[in-house]
Amino acid sequence: MCVIWGIPYLFIRIAVGELSPPTLVFFRTGVAALILLPFALSRDGLRAARRRWVPLLAFAAVEVAAPWLLLSSAEQHITSALAGLLISAVPMVGVIIATSLGNREHLGLATLSGLGVGLAGVALIVGSDLRASEPFALLEMAGVVIGYALGPAILARYLTDVPAVTVNGLALAVCCVGYAPVAALHWPGAVPSLAALGSIAVLAVVCTALAFLLFFQLIAEIGPVRATVITYVNPAVAALLGVAVLRESFTAGMGLGFVLVLVGSVLSTRRRGLPAAGVVVPESQAGEAI
Repeated sequence: MCVIWGIPYLFIRIAVGELSPPTLVFFRTGVAALILLPFALSRDGLRAARRRWVPLLAFAAVEVAAPWLLLSSAEQHITSALAGLLISAVPMVGVIIATSLGNREHLGLATLSGLGVGLAGVALIVGSDLRASEPFALLEMAGVVIGYALGPAILARYLTDVPAVTVNGLALAVCCVGYAPVAALHWPGAVPSLAALGSIAVLAVVCTALAFLLFFQLIAEIGPVRATVITYVNPAVAALLGVAVLRESFTAGMGLGFVLVLVGSVLSTRRRGLPAAGVVVPESQAGEAI
């Protein structure tokens, strides 16, 4: 799972070289929905989903529709390594959102210290790689982080009685339908290259459909708390792939910043008397799409 949810940034970077962000989101959600919907429909989740259609639409918007578009747009102007490292701030933002919704579990000196350390790490990551051709791309990444952190809050608050595979299958289907008109307006004038088509296939089949199914099995095997460990490794995988495959730069400042973000995330998400627990992200159900 650490690898599967660490590689989307690389393939998004490749795909947006030939496809517009809305078109990429349309293809990714459409193919993944076709794979997941049979599982979703077989679990009789539609009955529960019908009673929760408002939060389901909200989840689809903040977890898939908005973040995937913003991420695809941002990676037209920043490196995949930088995008992946910035995603590491999701657990900290999740704590802030949970606290604002009334969950006081994480309030304390450790949490505040963790948030401070983590924010310093984010600043160091960005400050070490200011080669974004559009500063607006950094704001787009902030939107991605907020969306990935807000999605699990909606999931935990309003959608616990709906099977997870149903939530994701329907969310992807809704996003595909919503993006269809926009994708039609941005349809590529020529058939994309094999690299772009392969990237779409990996993003849809491996990083979305297969990833969700595996993640549900992982939670069933080891529980949701231990499963969140992947949150801390995904960004490192993304950065290493960006450097190794796309020859992107990776500075000492980015490495140190990432370490600070990890330390801040562990401190800010640690439960009293329990092992550290992060916020599931994702390109992830409890936090994915990537």
